[in-house]
Amino acid sequence: MRFRFAFLIAATSLVGAELTLPPRARLRVPVPPPRTALPAGKTIEIKPPLGLPPVPFPDDNPPTAETIELGRKLFFDPVLSKDGTVSCSSCHDPKSALTDPEPFSKGVNGSRGGRHSMVVLNAVYHPTQFWDGRVITLEQQASRPVLDPLEMAHSLEGVERKVSADPGYIAMFAKAWGPGRITYDMIAKSIASYERTLLSANSPFDRYYYGGDKKAMNESAIRGLDLFMQNNLDAPNCVSCHQISETSATFTESRFHNTGVAWDTKQGRMVDPGRFNVTKDKKDMGAFKVPTLRNIELTAPYMHDGSMKTLEEVMDFYFDGGRKNPWLSGVMPHHGVPTIPKEQQAQAKKDLVEFMKALTGEIPKNAQAPK
Repeated sequence: MRFRFAFLIAATSLVGAELTLPPRARLRVPVPPPRTALPAGKTIEIKPPLGLPPVPFPDDNPPTAETIELGRKLFFDPVLSKDGTVSCSSCHDPKSALTDPEPFSKGVNGSRGGRHSMVVLNAVYHPTQFWDGRVITLEQQASRPVLDPLEMAHSLEGVERKVSADPGYIAMFAKAWGPGRITYDMIAKSIASYERTLLSANSPFDRYYYGGDKKAMNESAIRGLDLFMQNNLDAPNCVSCHQISETSATFTESRFHNTGVAWDTKQGRMVDPGRFNVTKDKKDMGAFKVPTLRNIELTAPYMHDGSMKTLEEVMDFYFDGGRKNPWLSGVMPHHGVPTIPKEQQAQAKKDLVEFMKALTGEIPKNAQAPK
């Protein structure tokens, strides 16, 4: 009997069940989480250009040449959408520095989303993804547009079936992930690995600031940089959110801010709750993530709703202190930017715009559809 009882304990513990034993003898053996797919190839290094930090990646998705190649094909393939008309590149167009020149992108059946497409270039450095930060990783992000009825309007299982019926994809997945069933986990990880290679820097700013080339920026851009770096509320205060370090610059940060863009002054209401939809915390009402300023000259229109067409319009907005509302971020510059006399503000705005144009970097060669 003692032997049989010991066997029952061992057998039952394997499935993580709670045994019906006296309180002192009761056990619970945790069930390990399900294993996810791991790339079959050799891990490679993704070298960032001048001005960017090392490229992070998760332990369960190290970059390989095979997964990057596969992810690139998937990124440009409308197979991800239900009707085969929309791909990732439809909203992140290489011709527009991997964003959309329209305020709202077009999905299946001509439907329109409610926010402007974010830039994919350098997205690997963003602590969260989407304007409201509702997911953290690029892997998680890769499934949301597929499921969104206004974007690709598909299902993960449906994408798996379509890809698994293509002999070309079957061969690529076997090479990248090993033989066997194709899962959306593999699809998402492949797209994420490709996106980690979409790095843009080595701009005139980078060559000036990190490369020591003092002729890389013109005098107006240099003055703009000085204004940009003034970190107090009486100044433009740009660097408070669009951060620059001694060794690299992502021109973004982890916080979310309400600048008033989503506030309807006439109706006295918030048109888009932003981050609040994720956290349900009132302080996040109307707050959005900080987009990178790299390649900002190429990625108009601006703001989460694409409501501003030019950088000059953006400068006017911030010099006015944003749009007042009950949840306005405390980092917004004071109205009128007191440190800059009124008669000098027009030139200051021009210098800031000139500096932002100096953030236009090199577009990676693989930011085009594969032949």
